[in-house]
Amino acid sequence: MWQAIYDTRGDAPHSRIRCVERETPTPGAGEVLLEMLAAPINPSDVLTITGQYGALPPLPAVGGNEGVARVAQLGADVQRLAVGDLVLMPVGAGSWSTHAVARADTLLPLPAGGDLLQLAMLTVNPPTASLLLSEFVTLAPGDWVVQNAANSAVGEYLIQLARARGLRTVSVVRRDAMVPVLEALGGDVVLVDGPDLPERVAAATQGAKVRVAFDAVGGTATDRLARSVAIGGTVVNYGAMSGDACKVAPGSFVFRDVTLRGFWLAFWFRRATGEQQRALYGELAQRVAEGTLAARVDRTFRLAQIQDAVAYAAAGGRNGKVLLVP
Repeated sequence: MWQAIYDTRGDAPHSRIRCVERETPTPGAGEVLLEMLAAPINPSDVLTITGQYGALPPLPAVGGNEGVARVAQLGADVQRLAVGDLVLMPVGAGSWSTHAVARADTLLPLPAGGDLLQLAMLTVNPPTASLLLSEFVTLAPGDWVVQNAANSAVGEYLIQLARARGLRTVSVVRRDAMVPVLEALGGDVVLVDGPDLPERVAAATQGAKVRVAFDAVGGTATDRLARSVAIGGTVVNYGAMSGDACKVAPGSFVFRDVTLRGFWLAFWFRRATGEQQRALYGELAQRVAEGTLAARVDRTFRLAQIQDAVAYAAAGGRNGKVLLVP
Protein backbone atom coordinates (compact mmCIF):
# COMPACT_ATOMS: atom_id res chain seq x y z
CA MET A 1 0.00 0.00 0.00
CA TRP A 2 0.97 3.66 -0.24
CA GLN A 3 0.69 6.34 2.45
CA ALA A 4 1.22 10.11 2.47
CA ILE A 5 3.30 10.78 5.59
CA TYR A 6 5.09 13.72 7.20
CA ASP A 7 7.88 13.69 9.79
CA THR A 8 8.07 17.40 10.66
CA ARG A 9 5.71 20.35 11.01
CA GLY A 10 6.05 23.95 9.85
CA ASP A 11 5.66 26.25 6.87
CA ALA A 12 5.47 25.00 3.28
CA PRO A 13 3.35 21.96 4.20
CA HIS A 14 3.62 20.48 0.70
CA SER A 15 7.38 20.09 1.16
CA ARG A 16 6.93 18.11 4.40
CA ILE A 17 4.74 15.32 3.08
CA ARG A 18 5.68 12.48 0.80
CA CYS A 19 4.21 9.26 -0.54
CA VAL A 20 5.86 6.09 0.74
CA GLU A 21 5.25 2.39 0.16
CA ARG A 22 4.35 0.16 3.09
CA GLU A 23 3.36 -3.48 3.45
CA THR A 24 -0.41 -3.86 3.23
CA PRO A 25 -1.68 -4.89 6.68
CA THR A 26 -3.83 -7.93 7.42
CA PRO A 27 -7.00 -7.41 9.49
CA GLY A 28 -7.22 -9.16 12.83
CA ALA A 29 -10.27 -10.43 14.68
CA GLY A 30 -13.09 -7.90 14.54
CA GLU A 31 -11.22 -5.80 11.99
CA VAL A 32 -11.51 -5.10 8.25
CA LEU A 33 -9.07 -3.98 5.61
CA LEU A 34 -10.25 -0.82 3.87
CA GLU A 35 -9.38 0.36 0.38
CA MET A 36 -9.50 4.16 0.17
CA LEU A 37 -11.60 5.47 -2.73
CA ALA A 38 -11.43 9.23 -2.14
CA ALA A 39 -10.25 11.57 0.61
CA PRO A 40 -10.41 15.38 0.76
CA ILE A 41 -7.70 17.84 1.72
CA ASN A 42 -9.37 20.12 4.26
CA PRO A 43 -7.94 23.35 5.70
CA SER A 44 -7.63 21.52 9.03
CA ASP A 45 -5.43 18.91 7.33
CA VAL A 46 -3.05 21.61 6.10
CA LEU A 47 -3.02 23.27 9.54
CA THR A 48 -2.21 19.91 11.12
CA ILE A 49 0.89 19.65 8.94
CA THR A 50 1.95 23.23 9.74
CA GLY A 51 1.34 22.60 13.45
CA GLN A 52 -1.38 25.22 13.85
CA TYR A 53 -4.39 22.96 14.47
CA GLY A 54 -5.98 22.24 17.84
CA ALA A 55 -5.08 18.53 17.89
CA LEU A 56 -1.83 17.18 16.49
CA PRO A 57 -1.01 13.47 16.03
CA PRO A 58 2.41 12.15 17.03
CA LEU A 59 5.06 12.15 14.31
CA PRO A 60 5.56 10.57 11.88
CA ALA A 61 1.92 10.82 10.87
CA VAL A 62 -0.27 9.89 7.92
CA GLY A 63 -2.20 12.87 6.57
CA GLY A 64 -5.95 13.14 6.25
CA ASN A 65 -8.89 12.95 8.64
CA GLU A 66 -11.78 11.68 6.52
CA GLY A 67 -12.61 9.73 3.41
CA VAL A 68 -14.72 7.01 1.86
CA ALA A 69 -13.49 3.44 1.51
CA ARG A 70 -14.54 0.01 0.32
CA VAL A 71 -14.25 -3.03 2.57
CA ALA A 72 -11.55 -5.14 0.89
CA GLN A 73 -11.04 -7.97 3.40
CA LEU A 74 -12.71 -9.23 6.57
CA GLY A 75 -10.97 -10.39 9.70
CA ALA A 76 -12.35 -13.13 11.88
CA ASP A 77 -15.66 -12.60 13.70
CA VAL A 78 -16.86 -9.69 11.53
CA GLN A 79 -20.63 -10.00 11.09
CA ARG A 80 -22.12 -6.63 10.17
CA LEU A 81 -20.02 -5.84 7.08
CA ALA A 82 -19.28 -7.60 3.80
CA VAL A 83 -16.53 -7.27 1.23
CA GLY A 84 -17.49 -4.45 -1.15
CA ASP A 85 -19.46 -2.39 1.39
CA LEU A 86 -18.90 1.37 1.33
CA VAL A 87 -17.98 2.95 4.68
CA LEU A 88 -16.66 6.19 6.08
CA MET A 89 -13.00 5.97 7.05
CA PRO A 90 -12.42 6.39 10.81
CA VAL A 91 -12.06 10.01 11.89
CA GLY A 92 -8.42 11.01 12.24
CA ALA A 93 -7.13 7.59 11.16
CA GLY A 94 -4.93 8.95 8.37
CA SER A 95 -7.12 8.76 5.28
CA TRP A 96 -4.37 9.69 2.79
CA SER A 97 -3.48 6.05 2.38
CA THR A 98 -4.50 3.46 -0.20
CA HIS A 99 -5.35 0.98 2.58
CA ALA A 100 -6.05 0.99 6.29
CA VAL A 101 -7.20 -1.45 8.97
CA ALA A 102 -10.09 -0.48 11.24
CA ARG A 103 -12.36 -2.10 13.78
CA ALA A 104 -15.58 -3.12 12.07
CA ASP A 105 -17.79 -1.92 14.93
CA THR A 106 -16.53 1.67 14.55
CA LEU A 107 -17.42 2.01 10.86
CA LEU A 108 -20.53 3.66 9.41
CA PRO A 109 -21.92 1.86 6.34
CA LEU A 110 -22.96 4.15 3.51
CA PRO A 111 -25.81 3.93 0.99
CA ALA A 112 -24.83 2.36 -2.31
CA GLY A 113 -24.96 4.49 -5.43
CA GLY A 114 -23.86 7.81 -3.95
CA ASP A 115 -21.21 10.00 -5.55
CA LEU A 116 -17.90 8.83 -4.07
CA LEU A 117 -16.32 12.28 -4.00
CA GLN A 118 -19.30 13.70 -2.14
CA LEU A 119 -19.41 10.79 0.30
CA ALA A 120 -15.70 11.28 0.99
CA MET A 121 -16.43 14.75 2.36
CA LEU A 122 -19.20 13.63 4.72
CA THR A 123 -17.36 13.32 8.03
CA VAL A 124 -16.25 16.89 8.85
CA ASN A 125 -17.96 19.73 7.03
CA PRO A 126 -21.61 18.58 6.70
CA PRO A 127 -21.98 17.76 10.44
CA THR A 128 -20.30 21.06 11.30
CA ALA A 129 -22.89 22.93 9.23
CA SER A 130 -25.75 20.90 10.66
CA LEU A 131 -24.68 21.35 14.27
CA LEU A 132 -24.09 25.09 13.87
CA LEU A 133 -27.76 25.35 12.97
CA SER A 134 -28.98 23.25 15.89
CA GLU A 135 -26.63 23.51 18.88
CA PHE A 136 -26.65 27.21 19.79
CA VAL A 137 -30.02 28.83 19.10
CA THR A 138 -33.44 27.19 18.72
CA LEU A 139 -34.49 28.17 15.22
CA ALA A 140 -37.90 27.90 13.58
CA PRO A 141 -38.88 27.91 9.89
CA GLY A 142 -38.70 31.44 8.55
CA ASP A 143 -35.88 32.56 10.87
CA TRP A 144 -32.81 34.24 9.44
CA VAL A 145 -29.17 33.25 10.02
CA VAL A 146 -26.06 35.08 8.84
CA GLN A 147 -22.71 33.55 7.92
CA ASN A 148 -19.42 34.69 6.45
CA ALA A 149 -17.00 32.55 4.42
CA ALA A 150 -20.21 31.36 2.81
CA ASN A 151 -18.48 29.94 -0.27
CA SER A 152 -16.47 27.55 1.90
CA ALA A 153 -17.58 23.92 2.05
CA VAL A 154 -19.20 24.44 5.46
CA GLY A 155 -20.89 27.58 4.19
CA GLU A 156 -22.35 25.86 1.16
CA TYR A 157 -23.55 22.90 3.20
CA LEU A 158 -25.13 25.34 5.67
CA ILE A 159 -27.08 27.06 2.88
CA GLN A 160 -28.48 23.73 1.69
CA LEU A 161 -29.35 22.43 5.16
CA ALA A 162 -30.91 25.72 6.22
CA ARG A 163 -33.10 25.72 3.14
CA ALA A 164 -34.20 22.13 3.85
CA ARG A 165 -35.21 23.22 7.37
CA GLY A 166 -37.14 26.27 6.17
CA LEU A 167 -34.54 28.75 7.42
CA ARG A 168 -33.42 31.83 5.49
CA THR A 169 -29.77 32.71 5.00
CA VAL A 170 -27.67 35.83 4.56
CA SER A 171 -24.40 34.60 3.11
CA VAL A 172 -21.37 36.90 3.16
CA VAL A 173 -18.52 36.49 0.69
CA ARG A 174 -15.42 38.46 -0.27
CA ARG A 175 -15.72 38.25 -4.08
CA ASP A 176 -18.49 39.51 -6.36
CA ALA A 177 -18.06 36.42 -8.53
CA MET A 178 -19.38 34.20 -5.72
CA VAL A 179 -22.74 35.98 -5.45
CA PRO A 180 -24.49 34.21 -8.38
CA VAL A 181 -22.87 30.88 -7.39
CA LEU A 182 -24.41 30.93 -3.92
CA GLU A 183 -27.71 32.32 -5.16
CA ALA A 184 -27.96 29.36 -7.53
CA LEU A 185 -27.23 27.06 -4.59
CA GLY A 186 -30.24 28.43 -2.72
CA GLY A 187 -28.82 31.34 -0.72
CA ASP A 188 -31.66 33.78 0.02
CA VAL A 189 -29.41 36.84 0.28
CA VAL A 190 -25.74 36.96 -0.74
CA LEU A 191 -23.69 40.03 0.18
CA VAL A 192 -20.08 41.05 -0.34
CA ASP A 193 -18.42 41.88 2.97
CA GLY A 194 -17.64 45.48 3.85
CA PRO A 195 -17.76 48.08 6.64
CA ASP A 196 -21.48 48.70 6.12
CA LEU A 197 -22.42 45.01 6.28
CA PRO A 198 -24.74 45.38 9.33
CA GLU A 199 -26.81 48.04 7.58
CA ARG A 200 -27.11 45.94 4.42
CA VAL A 201 -28.09 42.85 6.44
CA ALA A 202 -30.84 44.86 8.16
CA ALA A 203 -32.11 46.14 4.81
CA ALA A 204 -32.03 42.71 3.15
CA THR A 205 -33.91 41.04 6.00
CA GLN A 206 -36.33 43.99 6.39
CA GLY A 207 -35.18 44.48 9.96
CA ALA A 208 -35.81 40.90 11.03
CA LYS A 209 -34.53 39.74 14.40
CA VAL A 210 -31.43 37.78 13.40
CA ARG A 211 -30.46 35.77 16.48
CA VAL A 212 -27.36 33.91 15.31
CA ALA A 213 -24.40 34.40 13.00
CA PHE A 214 -21.56 32.04 12.06
CA ASP A 215 -18.00 33.31 11.71
CA ALA A 216 -15.15 31.43 10.03
CA VAL A 217 -13.00 34.49 9.29
CA GLY A 218 -12.10 36.17 12.58
CA GLY A 219 -10.47 39.58 12.83
CA THR A 220 -12.76 42.57 12.32
CA ALA A 221 -15.20 40.39 10.36
CA THR A 222 -16.37 38.97 13.69
CA ASP A 223 -17.56 42.37 14.88
CA ARG A 224 -19.38 43.02 11.61
CA LEU A 225 -21.41 39.90 12.35
CA ALA A 226 -21.84 40.96 15.98
CA ARG A 227 -23.38 44.22 14.74
CA SER A 228 -25.57 42.29 12.27
CA VAL A 229 -27.38 40.15 14.84
CA ALA A 230 -30.18 41.44 17.04
CA ILE A 231 -29.65 42.63 20.61
CA GLY A 232 -28.99 39.53 22.67
CA GLY A 233 -27.85 37.60 19.59
CA THR A 234 -25.09 35.01 19.35
CA VAL A 235 -22.03 34.84 17.12
CA VAL A 236 -20.46 31.39 16.76
CA ASN A 237 -16.84 31.28 15.61
CA TYR A 238 -15.53 28.06 14.07
CA GLY A 239 -12.50 29.24 12.10
CA ALA A 240 -9.99 32.02 11.44
CA MET A 241 -9.46 32.25 7.69
CA SER A 242 -8.04 35.75 8.13
CA GLY A 243 -5.38 34.43 10.48
CA ASP A 244 -6.39 37.06 13.05
CA ALA A 245 -8.02 36.70 16.45
CA CYS A 246 -11.71 37.52 16.70
CA LYS A 247 -12.20 41.23 17.31
CA VAL A 248 -15.47 42.38 18.84
CA ALA A 249 -15.95 45.99 19.91
CA PRO A 250 -16.90 46.59 23.56
CA GLY A 251 -20.10 48.23 22.38
CA SER A 252 -21.26 44.98 20.81
CA PHE A 253 -20.89 43.24 24.16
CA VAL A 254 -21.99 46.03 26.48
CA PHE A 255 -24.76 47.80 24.57
CA ARG A 256 -25.96 44.95 22.35
CA ASP A 257 -25.55 42.02 24.78
CA VAL A 258 -23.98 39.86 22.07
CA THR A 259 -22.55 36.46 23.03
CA LEU A 260 -19.47 35.06 21.29
CA ARG A 261 -19.20 31.26 21.28
CA GLY A 262 -16.82 28.77 19.73
CA PHE A 263 -17.46 25.46 17.99
CA TRP A 264 -15.12 22.54 17.27
CA LEU A 265 -16.55 19.29 15.95
CA ALA A 266 -14.06 17.27 17.99
CA PHE A 267 -15.72 18.40 21.23
CA TRP A 268 -19.13 17.33 19.95
CA PHE A 269 -17.72 13.87 19.16
CA ARG A 270 -16.47 13.58 22.74
CA ARG A 271 -19.86 14.23 24.33
CA ALA A 272 -22.28 12.82 21.74
CA THR A 273 -23.55 9.28 22.21
CA GLY A 274 -23.08 6.65 19.53
CA GLU A 275 -26.80 6.87 18.80
CA GLN A 276 -26.59 10.64 18.28
CA GLN A 277 -23.63 10.27 15.95
CA ARG A 278 -25.30 7.54 13.90
CA ALA A 279 -28.50 9.59 13.63
CA LEU A 280 -26.66 12.67 12.39
CA TYR A 281 -24.49 10.84 9.90
CA GLY A 282 -27.35 8.66 8.74
CA GLU A 283 -29.40 11.72 7.79
CA LEU A 284 -26.48 13.46 6.09
CA ALA A 285 -25.37 10.34 4.21
CA GLN A 286 -28.88 9.88 2.86
CA ARG A 287 -28.99 13.48 1.64
CA VAL A 288 -25.62 13.08 -0.07
CA ALA A 289 -26.68 9.80 -1.67
CA GLU A 290 -29.87 11.45 -2.93
CA GLY A 291 -27.88 14.34 -4.38
CA THR A 292 -29.60 16.97 -2.21
CA LEU A 293 -26.44 17.82 -0.26
CA ALA A 294 -23.20 18.47 -2.08
CA ALA A 295 -20.06 20.58 -2.18
CA ARG A 296 -18.32 21.92 -5.26
CA VAL A 297 -15.20 19.98 -6.30
CA ASP A 298 -12.37 21.96 -7.85
CA ARG A 299 -9.87 19.21 -8.65
CA THR A 300 -8.76 15.68 -7.84
CA PHE A 301 -5.19 14.40 -7.53
CA ARG A 302 -3.76 10.92 -7.37
CA LEU A 303 -2.24 10.00 -4.02
CA ALA A 304 1.18 9.87 -5.71
CA GLN A 305 0.76 13.61 -6.46
CA ILE A 306 0.41 14.46 -2.76
CA GLN A 307 2.91 17.34 -2.76
CA ASP A 308 1.21 19.06 -5.70
CA ALA A 309 -2.19 18.39 -4.14
CA VAL A 310 -1.30 19.93 -0.76
CA ALA A 311 0.33 22.94 -2.41
CA TYR A 312 -2.78 23.49 -4.54
CA ALA A 313 -5.15 23.10 -1.59
CA ALA A 314 -3.12 25.46 0.60
CA ALA A 315 -2.85 28.20 -2.04
CA GLY A 316 -6.46 29.44 -1.76
CA GLY A 317 -8.58 31.02 -4.48
CA ARG A 318 -10.07 27.67 -5.48
CA ASN A 319 -13.59 27.01 -6.69
CA GLY A 320 -14.31 24.00 -4.54
CA LYS A 321 -12.66 21.16 -2.69
CA VAL A 322 -9.48 19.28 -3.51
CA LEU A 323 -9.60 15.48 -3.16
CA LEU A 324 -7.19 12.60 -3.39
CA VAL A 325 -7.99 9.39 -5.22
CA PRO A 326 -5.82 6.27 -5.20
